[in-house]
Amino acid sequence: MTEPARDPGLQPERTRLAWRRTTLSATVAAILAAKSALHDSSSAGGVIVCVVCCALWLGFLLVANRRIRALATTGRPPALAPRQATAAVLCTLAIAVCAAALVV
Repeated sequence: MTEPARDPGLQPERTRLAWRRTTLSATVAAILAAKSALHDSSSAGGVIVCVVCCALWLGFLLVANRRIRALATTGRPPALAPRQATAAVLCTLAIAVCAAALVV
């Protein structure tokens, strides 16, 4: 038996948009963390947390960009690799922790 032709519908487009929304949210969190760290008094700890937060944001941006490109290919997009999924989750959680540390 042959496998029926795949009709992806709008699922890849929705997934690309979700990655873009998540990237935008991470960008806002990183910018607010940087603003909080560098506003008024620039302590060494605040600057270090700000740098770490920006590095984590860049890591997440790299993972998201690779996934968006993979989803834009024609045909069936490959599944998200466990390493990339783990990196995205850890970067997101670490950005949230950094932002919380700067607020508190």
